Amino acid sequence: MNISKIDLNLLIYLDVLLREKNVTRAAGQLNITQPAMSNGLKRLRSLFNDPILVRTSDGMVPTERARSLGPAIRKILLDLEETLQNEEDFAEQTSQRVFRVMASDYAASTLIPPLLKLLNKKAPHIIIDIMTPSDVTFHDVEAGKIDMAINRFEELPQSFHQKTIWKDTFSCIVGTKNPIINNFDINNYLAADHVWVAKTGFGVGVGMDTTNNTSLGWVDEALSKLSRKRNIKAFTRNYHVAMQIALESDLVATLPTRSAMIHKDDNKFKVLPPPFEIPAMELKMIWSPLLHHDASHIWFRQLVIETVESL
Repeated sequence: MNISKIDLNLLIYLDVLLREKNVTRAAGQLNITQPAMSNGLKRLRSLFNDPILVRTSDGMVPTERARSLGPAIRKILLDLEETLQNEEDFAEQTSQRVFRVMASDYAASTLIPPLLKLLNKKAPHIIIDIMTPSDVTFHDVEAGKIDMAINRFEELPQSFHQKTIWKDTFSCIVGTKNPIINNFDINNYLAADHVWVAKTGFGVGVGMDTTNNTSLGWVDEALSKLSRKRNIKAFTRNYHVAMQIALESDLVATLPTRSAMIHKDDNKFKVLPPPFEIPAMELKMIWSPLLHHDASHIWFRQLVIETVESL
């Protein structure tokens, strides 16, 4: 194979095809026609003497040869992108860039407001498009469709860049008319009814398995280690909904402290420390290697960290 005769576009085509596993979607990603993408696949097959993608009952699947080429092709393209990256500083005062950020309900309510306040001072024309975990997938982040995802993650693809934003403890929030506030110990906590709240990761959620304590998250795992179990009356994926339920139905909501402290000055709520130990949770931001060296993205990541340091 004579490297001087290789069309660099073919490597870009291969990288996108391996991510999308679909000619039509790959063409859309590259903003070219489907026939042009099909022709690119034909040329890739000739170049590597391999089918690259084969049709199966599960759709188009990369061949073993194509899968083995994937990491090397990605590294070549990232290295080239870094080499060609414009070294000029990002002009934040005049930029009208839109940053698409997937943020959990927890992250959106605790981090985004102060981030927007700082953003308005430094870059008044920049817009943030806030998306929910149900709106996107890991694939969207990897492909650079989403600039950043901010959430709690148990497992992440190795290709992603990541940074811990903060660690947070847990607190309990109840209505001030709830009699439990007079003696908030472990026994009364377990005797009370609870609202469960959490949402980790991506994609459309599924119903909860109420028989499996260890699948319910940090609070219930901590109780499991004490051989105890709380009585959950309602499940929600929204922290503000959980707090409203706690206020109006005498249920106890146990949630990250930063969320609970949003209502610390509201005389209808009482924020209490949990009567047992719950390990701290970790909030992270993650982003695609395709965006890692982009000047505007570097600036935005630094703005997020500056926001966190100011809190």
